[in-house]
Amino acid sequence: MLIRYLDQRILYYRTREPDALQKIEHATAQIGDDLWKVVRGVARDKPTPITSLVVSGMNDVLNSQGYTEAAWLNRIPVSAWCLMIVIAFFSSLMQGYGARTKSAKAALLLVLPMTISLSLALIADIDSPRGGLIRVPPQNLHNLETALKR
Repeated sequence: MLIRYLDQRILYYRTREPDALQKIEHATAQIGDDLWKVVRGVARDKPTPITSLVVSGMNDVLNSQGYTEAAWLNRIPVSAWCLMIVIAFFSSLMQGYGARTKSAKAALLLVLPMTISLSLALIADIDSPRGGLIRVPPQNLHNLETALKR
């Protein structure tokens, strides 16, 4: 059951489709409930220090899903986006104002706006883990999968 739970968690990171995501969340919740019932039943039948350690470990496994979801939902606030855009605007404005001399190169005028726009695009991409171009694989889950399937 733990390997099935792990497989569902890895699928959760890989999928981008809302329908598949809903099915994965449902399957993960079902397997998590089943795991908890098994551990709880053993803990009730044989209350030993080892079973309490198993219960604690299973609690940590199931809590890690909640922590991951909370981290994915914790996005950059709108006020921070507004501040970054205002800083970008005034930085570009100051560069344009300073470049009104004859010695200013046209190519150099594009450096700051391009740098700022790429930085904001990178921040936006990182802020949307399921929809961006940058995909970070759950390496810790892959390592665990390899260890469990040996």
